[in-house]
Amino acid sequence: MFSLDEDDEGEISVGESSDAEREMTPDVPKAPSVKTFDDGGDFEGASDVDQRTLRAFVVAVIYANAAVLLVALGPMVWYFEGWSRVGPALFVVGLFAGVRTYQTYRSWKRSRDEKRDADPEPDANLRNDAAPESDADPDAAPEAAPPET
Repeated sequence: MFSLDEDDEGEISVGESSDAEREMTPDVPKAPSVKTFDDGGDFEGASDVDQRTLRAFVVAVIYANAAVLLVALGPMVWYFEGWSRVGPALFVVGLFAGVRTYQTYRSWKRSRDEKRDADPEPDANLRNDAAPESDADPDAAPEAAPPET
């Protein structure tokens, strides 16, 4: 009676792609392989970094994480739990951790600048021994002499 009553008509294949869809679908590209620097988890790649820089980075990250956590957690504990002594204390400790983060960074930057000033580059000595260059632009057109009157 109805054309949908027959077995083959009116069925929709869900989850299966038709032959036409398989022909039109492009091939999935292969991703290039990526080199990893630390597969063993023992931080072998960190040996290339200056130890003072690595230490300053790790300390600053720990201070910054503590600052974000405590500055956010302190007011929430105070407001939602009603802990009027613990909440402000957590907030103040978070602020202190933020200040220590900044101090750690400034200390590292100061030591790096002092080290750079103490150890000039070898190329800098060659540049200082060379003849001084004039400030004039070599590509500029020569200035015309003012007309004699």
